[in-house]
Amino acid sequence: MAEPEVVDVVVVGLGVGGEEVAGRLAEAGLSVVGIERDLVGGECPYWGCVPSKMMIRAANALAEAHRVNELAGSAEVRPDWAPLAKRIREEATDTWDDKAAVDRFTGKGGRFVRGSGRLDGPNRVRVGDQVFEARFGVVLGTGTRPSIPPIDGLADTPYWTNHQAIEVEELPATLLVLGGGAIGLELAQVFARFGVRVTVVEAADRVLAVEEPEASALAAEALRADGVEIRTGVKAGRVSHDGTEFTVHADGAAFTGEKLLVVTGRRAHLEELGLDTVGVDAGQRYLAVNDRMHVTDGIWAVGDLTGEGAFTHIAMYQAGIVVADVLDHMRRTRGGPDASGTASVVGGAAGVVSAVGGAMSAGGSTVAPGSVPVADYRALPRVTFTDPEVGAVGLTEQQARDRGINVQVGHTDLTSSTRGWIHKTGNAGFIKLIADADQGVLVGATSAGPAGGEVLSALVVAVHAAVPISQLRHMIYAYPTFHRAVEDALRNLR
Repeated sequence: MAEPEVVDVVVVGLGVGGEEVAGRLAEAGLSVVGIERDLVGGECPYWGCVPSKMMIRAANALAEAHRVNELAGSAEVRPDWAPLAKRIREEATDTWDDKAAVDRFTGKGGRFVRGSGRLDGPNRVRVGDQVFEARFGVVLGTGTRPSIPPIDGLADTPYWTNHQAIEVEELPATLLVLGGGAIGLELAQVFARFGVRVTVVEAADRVLAVEEPEASALAAEALRADGVEIRTGVKAGRVSHDGTEFTVHADGAAFTGEKLLVVTGRRAHLEELGLDTVGVDAGQRYLAVNDRMHVTDGIWAVGDLTGEGAFTHIAMYQAGIVVADVLDHMRRTRGGPDASGTASVVGGAAGVVSAVGGAMSAGGSTVAPGSVPVADYRALPRVTFTDPEVGAVGLTEQQARDRGINVQVGHTDLTSSTRGWIHKTGNAGFIKLIADADQGVLVGATSAGPAGGEVLSALVVAVHAAVPISQLRHMIYAYPTFHRAVEDALRNLR
């Protein structure tokens, strides 16, 4: 057996969160090994946030061009997928090559290893024949992969996941989308606006089932206006492919399409991580962590595999906590400055992390002893980038009621607001506020409409900081803006 190579930290999985942790710790002077079997950066830059939003931006431009006829004369629109596919390939993904990301990490002082890493006992990670022993710990950031439902016949067909949908060079004439969540609706609307005939099949009784019912209705109405057929409450029982088209058999009905996109969720593959070697149950759906992202002593986890939400902003948020906690752990393990508070040098192989007055410097930020932040997901923001956008934060009305909160609801429609009237076509949307009447604060909100994700930012602050509703009511809201509708929703709290 190979002798382990001793380093300060090993990061297994360099998706958004793992790359951030590894890069910042390397910048801080630790000897860091980053392990990734696929592409450094993970889903977001190659098959998720970045290319999909390029697609949405292009599709929305087509929709806006059509709206010229109602606002400012006439316009003729001819969709062309080729420029968009070229932009995704060349600008966003470098033809799905992560050399720039690898160079970015190694340029910060990290060491990159391509392969599948797994735990091999406490503080040890194996990658093929290589074994690394981490002085201060291991960070897991292996993310999730598409969860393909066990539908009869599906596994034997050439179905798409989000990867094939993002990489497509030539559009199909027809597309079936299995799954009516955020990803399914975003991609369905994009393809429909480029002329593809799209059908969405969703087992739940509404699309966007995790959001407010009003948001589900708004999104469904918008997609239907783009020509998308939406079938809810329909559970697929069998899938077949005859070499030319797919057929989804569901509840006595059959849906056909040239391509089939399966977006029914994602799951963490914990069984691949060697968790049993450190006494952690690999049978969990997600990897349980505490509020400092600890899995167990000497092991942290970050990103989608923690089950706190498959969002880049969650992974980055958690990464900041992990970086601070690893440095604090190192300070306590190796000792900080002397009693006089003067500068000293701590750390491992690189040994250049400075500590002054007990504070640790990490990639330009300072972490004081005992000041490591803890995770707080009360104001977790999420945005579905359909047109109109659906932004939400905190609890839905039903979630709040299920928790026994004395709920008040405030609602206002954007189309009746001054800005909505000015905006005219494409102005559909609403603001919905969920308040705890006993505490006098907002515990959730939805901002749906044009720039719904941007309007959400003020509501995120309100929920996160528990700003008193009395104070929110006594604010000045710029006129005429969409966010001014928040003032009307506050007035309507009942």
